[in-house]
Amino acid sequence: MLAYKIKLGIVPVRRDVTPRPGIFNWEFAEKRGREITDYIKANFTDELTEFVDIIGVNDVNVMINFDDADFIIDRFKKEKVDGVLFINANFANEEAIGQVAAALRVPTCIWAPLDDTFLEDGLRFTDSQCGIFGVSRMLQRRNVPFSHIETCRVDSDEFKRDFSRFANVTCMVKNFRDLTIAQVGLRPRPFCSVIFNEGELLQKFDIRTIPINIGVVVDKYNRILETEGEKLKAGAALLASRYEMDDLTPPLLEKVYAFVLLYEEIFAEYKVSAVSAECWTAMQLAVGAMPCTAYSILADMGYIISCESDMHGAITMVLLSAAARGRKIPFFGEFTVRHPENKNGELLWHCGPFAYSLKHPESKAKNVNMRQWFRVKDGSYTVARLDQDNGNYSLLNGTCKSTDGPYTFGTYLWAEFDSLKKWEDKLIDGPYIHHCVEIEGDYTAELAEFCKYVPLIKNDPMDNK
Repeated sequence: MLAYKIKLGIVPVRRDVTPRPGIFNWEFAEKRGREITDYIKANFTDELTEFVDIIGVNDVNVMINFDDADFIIDRFKKEKVDGVLFINANFANEEAIGQVAAALRVPTCIWAPLDDTFLEDGLRFTDSQCGIFGVSRMLQRRNVPFSHIETCRVDSDEFKRDFSRFANVTCMVKNFRDLTIAQVGLRPRPFCSVIFNEGELLQKFDIRTIPINIGVVVDKYNRILETEGEKLKAGAALLASRYEMDDLTPPLLEKVYAFVLLYEEIFAEYKVSAVSAECWTAMQLAVGAMPCTAYSILADMGYIISCESDMHGAITMVLLSAAARGRKIPFFGEFTVRHPENKNGELLWHCGPFAYSLKHPESKAKNVNMRQWFRVKDGSYTVARLDQDNGNYSLLNGTCKSTDGPYTFGTYLWAEFDSLKKWEDKLIDGPYIHHCVEIEGDYTAELAEFCKYVPLIKNDPMDNK
C-alpha cells in the first residue's frame, strides 16, 4: 500500500556577512527564522506530516555557513527526510542552501517571508525576497529541481496553499520512487492499448513489476474459499446489505468477497504499492466469479487496483492518491460516450469497480452480474493519464465537473469539460488511451510540480490551453 506520511526538514537561513545597521541585522533575522519555524511546526504538523528541525546546528539554530550545512545534511540523512523547506530569514545563504539540497536530492522548497519591517530612517532588515532569486539561481546551477512558495506571510492563505501543494508533491515523489506493482494475469487479448514496457519502467524510473500468474491466483483463491468461511459469510452479508441485486449475484456473494481476501494477501505477501489486474476474462473462467465489486471494497480500504491489466493506469492512480495524501479515492473512469445533449459532456465509466463511498447519495445501488451500478457523487474532479510512446512518457491532466446525464449501468460520472473536443483530439492523437483516472479536487498543480522532480515525464496540461 502507499505511504502517505511524510517527514519534512525545515531550515531557516540567514546571510553570512558582517552585521551592519538595517539590512543585515543578525539578531532580527535569527529571531525571525526561529519564530517562523515554530509557527510552521505548530500549525502544519498532523497525522501525515512530521518535521525535522535543525536545533543544535549552532547557538542560534539558524543555518549560516557550510559547517552548518554539513551538520544538517548528516541529520536529515539519518532522519530520512522526504523533502526540505528552506526559509530565507533575511537574504539567506544560497551557497549553503545549494550544498544541502544537492546532497539530499529530495523535493526542495524555497520561500521568502514577506519583507514587512521598514524603519523611519529608511533602513530595512531582511530583503528576503531579493535573496530568493539568488537561491533559485544556485539550485538551477546545481541541477536541483525545486518548488517555490509565493512570497507572503507565514499565516496567509497563500502560504497554506503553496505549502500544502509542496507536501502533496513530496508524497507523490516518495511513493513514485519506491513503487512496486503486481501484475495479476495477462492483458485481455484485444486490449493492445494497455501494452507497456516493463524493462523501460525499471530502467527509467526504478518501477518494479511483479508478475503473478493466474495459476497462483486460483490456488490462493480456492484456499480462501476452503478456509475463510466466517470472513466470507460476513463479507457476503455486507454486500447483501448494500445493493438491490439480480437473481444471479446473491448465490455468488461469498465468491465475490473472496477476492477481497485474495488481494489483501497479494498486497501483503508481495509488498506492493498497487496492482494491475486482469479482471473480466480469465477470472470468470478460472473461478466462476467477477472481482469488480471486490475492487470497490478494496478501494475504500486504501488499496490501488487498476482494471484490464492497465499498468500505466495503476501508476496514474498511485500519483493521484498520493497527491491527495490518501484523503480522496481515485477511480478508473474511462472516456466512453459523449453526452447526447451537452457538447462538452462525457461519460466517465467502468463496469463496476469504483469505491462504494463515491456513490451519489441519491443514486440507487444495484448489483447486476456481480458488478455495481451507481452514479458518482457530484463535485469537481481531476482527470489524468500517464502513458508513453517511443520511450517518451507524458502525463495528461485537467479538470472536469459533474453534470446530469442519462441513467446507465455500471459505475459512472457524467463529466463536463471546458472543451470536450480538445480532450477527444488529445486522446486520439496520443500517446494516450481512453482509460483515465479521476479524483475529487484539483491536483493539476501538483501533477505539474511532480514532473519537475521526474523530468523523464512531461507534464501535458489540458486546462487553459
